[in-house]
Amino acid sequence: MAIFSSTPRRRALLLLAAAASLVIGTTVVADTAKAPLAVLDTEIYDCSPIQQLNTLKRELEEAQSPIMRQVFAWLFPFGPGWNSVLGTFYISSVPNFILAFIPAQINPNTLNTMTAFATGGLLSDVFLHLVPHAFMGEHQDGGIHFVMVEEKRNILIGLGIFVGFASFFLMEKTLRVLGSENGDAGHSHSHVHGEKSAKDAAQASGVSLAASTGEIRSRGSDKSDTLAAGSPSAHEEEKAAKQTSRLSAYLNLFGDFVHNIMAASFYSSPLIGATTTLACFAHEIPHEIADYSILVRSGFTKKQAMQSQFLTAIGAFVGTFMGIGIRNLSASGSAAHEVTDLAAAIRQAAAGLLGTTVQLADLVIPFVAGGFMYIGAVAVLPTLLEESSSGKQALREFAAMAFGVLCMFLVAWNE
Repeated sequence: MAIFSSTPRRRALLLLAAAASLVIGTTVVADTAKAPLAVLDTEIYDCSPIQQLNTLKRELEEAQSPIMRQVFAWLFPFGPGWNSVLGTFYISSVPNFILAFIPAQINPNTLNTMTAFATGGLLSDVFLHLVPHAFMGEHQDGGIHFVMVEEKRNILIGLGIFVGFASFFLMEKTLRVLGSENGDAGHSHSHVHGEKSAKDAAQASGVSLAASTGEIRSRGSDKSDTLAAGSPSAHEEEKAAKQTSRLSAYLNLFGDFVHNIMAASFYSSPLIGATTTLACFAHEIPHEIADYSILVRSGFTKKQAMQSQFLTAIGAFVGTFMGIGIRNLSASGSAAHEVTDLAAAIRQAAAGLLGTTVQLADLVIPFVAGGFMYIGAVAVLPTLLEESSSGKQALREFAAMAFGVLCMFLVAWNE
């Protein structure tokens, strides 16, 4: 109390002393030797736990069969660029060759089973492969890697998934509006109550014709016995159903085209090995067959379906050459500005979207994941819910969906 009751002169001296102490303390703290924030990338890999993990992983990889290594060396004898083109050829040609042996006239129950397989394959590809890769990334070499968690990056990745989902919704909605003559067809696919039949509910899914009619193709004079000849309403219903089916098929082709570009871009780097190629190859076989079943269900002929799948294969090659060009440009740029300082590399990479490390190229996979999520959950899955003929058929569909999930799980687990 005596201090606070002192004269103004003494009070001013005390304030000056406090200010001087603050300045001196700040200077001492600023001049104190601190651990450098710059951490070399090599210092991380020199850590004892990292070295032990790398040694263990190398031992596990060396335990693989040498026959597989010889097969991989025979299949990919060129450099990284030509090997990427060759890998894309393997992935795109063999599944399309298998499609030639699949009959065009498929029993509706068999087609529903293949659609269930497609649903399991598409959705499991999203949740087991695309989404984990979008959030955590995948390194091309076989070593142990240090991963930095960035919360805002995850927010942007999640936003990219939603943008992909919403983009496919807007695309389908726009195609419905533009494809309808007077706007009525666009409104007839919504879920309504009252006197709508089960066939109308099946049409609301926007994927297929009702399986009970036995009509899954549009072939000239082939007409369903359940539709009255010359009936305008029956003709409009059939036309609307085929129109919505083709819209969903076109959406699926667009998603497949983008997905092939994303997959082919992995081969642009010389660090991508034959194991990743084999994993993508195993992924594309059930994926192409599943897409074929959706196209045939949507009214495509066998020739049209195979031509559509061939267009997606062209998209894969386009994506491969794009990836090779991007890789060459990035390699030349990194050679001129090589950064071995981890902190400097982080600051350089942080110049992405909204001050994060996310680049536009990082949003391709989340966008594709959102699109596949829409196709599988909104455009394809409702068909299985509407077209339930018997309990035995439902069990077959469950088994087919589980098999599709199992295939994608094995591919993702062994990548």
